[in-house]
Amino acid sequence: MTWQEQSLPADHPAVTSGRIGVLLVNLGTPEGPDARSVKRYLGEFLSDRRVVEIPAIAWQPILRGIILNTRPKKSAEAYRKVWRADGSPLAAITRAQADKLRPMLGDGVQVRWAMRYGEPAIGGELQALMDAGCERILLAPLYPQYCAATTATVVDKAADKLREMRWQPSLRTLPPYHDDPVYIDALAADLGAQLDALDFDPEVLLLSFHGMPQRTLELGDPYHCHCRKTARLLEARLADRGMEIRTSFQSRFGRAKWLEPATDATIEELARSGTKRLAIAAPGFSADCLETLEELAIQGREQFQAAGGERFAALACLNDGPAGMAMLDAIVRRELSGWI
Repeated sequence: MTWQEQSLPADHPAVTSGRIGVLLVNLGTPEGPDARSVKRYLGEFLSDRRVVEIPAIAWQPILRGIILNTRPKKSAEAYRKVWRADGSPLAAITRAQADKLRPMLGDGVQVRWAMRYGEPAIGGELQALMDAGCERILLAPLYPQYCAATTATVVDKAADKLREMRWQPSLRTLPPYHDDPVYIDALAADLGAQLDALDFDPEVLLLSFHGMPQRTLELGDPYHCHCRKTARLLEARLADRGMEIRTSFQSRFGRAKWLEPATDATIEELARSGTKRLAIAAPGFSADCLETLEELAIQGREQFQAAGGERFAALACLNDGPAGMAMLDAIVRRELSGWI
């Protein structure tokens, strides 16, 4: 019995404390590949003021009256193409990352995972860590490049939970790691192995990052700069492979001007200009998801071949593979310094 336990009165509530927690967080996913689940997910996602910065009085009628009545069915069809036996690819891979990281960090650290939109929710998982005695928690948004619409909104949601807690844990946030040598090394090793396994030599490797409105750059968001630096560092590491490396931005939405060049336009331009062998990678995604498995691997292939291309390969994200897990272990341990 510890001295703390000896000093507690007989009727004192049971208390568990002194532990360390890690909460891995990724963007989110619907609960199922059906229109109703997708509508619920998109309603939460597109109502986030960090994601859509149009004033709510103007945006919500468009969202509720048009988008949520038309987009869910189409998106559900796309989700069905990539849905796995164990659920959404993004959720399944994030769960696997947490499961593999847990024994790597040892018994002294509790590891859980959450989605910013959908389930498991950030607030519930923070509470579960606190209930398990984790007074110190590392909040780990799995976004290498910082963006207000990704990293910042995770912190916002965690703060919403802290606001209602009587006993708050001490919280640290994993910083962006877009230029971290450990991350660049992992990307270079993993992508290099995948390129070596192809049965053709790509003429071009296209690095596709998730797009953001151009306005976010003008307002001071560092995301574009972070993506460009990741691409430059990775290009330097892969320079001896004798292929051209290009950078683009995918997943445009709405009529606003987005970061360019656009991935879909770049794929078509490459094919029409004579490129016959193309590989595409998405280094800004920590786990494969709808945007990589359907938008790039399926739509990208169809678009490239329709425009005259011949050989196409969509390379996997780091996911829960050896290089990705070693990288995740290293950067998480660094942020837990002084706690473990």
